[in-house]
Amino acid sequence: MTETPAITVTRLWLIRHGEPDAEVRGRCYGRLDFGLSADGRGQLQPVAKRLASESLSAIYTSPRKRTLESAEIVAAHHACGVRIENDLREIDFGDFEGLTYDDIAKRYPELYGQWMEHPTKVEFPNGESFSKTRARVTKAVAMLLDRHAGQSVALVTHGGVIRIVLAGALSVPSANIFRIAQRYAAVNLIHFVGNHPVVELINGVLS
Repeated sequence: MTETPAITVTRLWLIRHGEPDAEVRGRCYGRLDFGLSADGRGQLQPVAKRLASESLSAIYTSPRKRTLESAEIVAAHHACGVRIENDLREIDFGDFEGLTYDDIAKRYPELYGQWMEHPTKVEFPNGESFSKTRARVTKAVAMLLDRHAGQSVALVTHGGVIRIVLAGALSVPSANIFRIAQRYAAVNLIHFVGNHPVVELINGVLS
């Protein structure tokens, strides 16, 4: 009699960074690098407390300061430390980086209109397209899931990246991806039963 192979269950925690420093609020930012505000660091404390009892095998973060600082707060309760995964970075908005939305509308009126109407179809000047971002994020997460099959792993990253992972798990098309909310320091959880995702939590905000 042939034995049925055991099915592995992998727990993937997706955590958005906390509130950013005040100087970039109201501006377009992806590649732009800056840290957390005092409130942002405070937002991560209940997240760290919630995950303190979770046996995390690894904590991965994008290379941006806001995610790295957030990941270090979570990692304070774990022995695995923090690993940087470059492909978990947010989309690069190119020439839009650091500009206010009013500035973008004035300087690039046609492209701004396209962005507001079809946000996932625009390729930002000297930046990335959404399709390229989705491809790199999807590839990176698949690699990490394969590396940590049967374990519990946390990715501390950006709202756009998390939406991409959740959209993939839920078969949400790119055009509808912004229907998925992601507040600062939001907690999300997906169980992968073998290769089949089961979304357990979306946009959980702890206090």
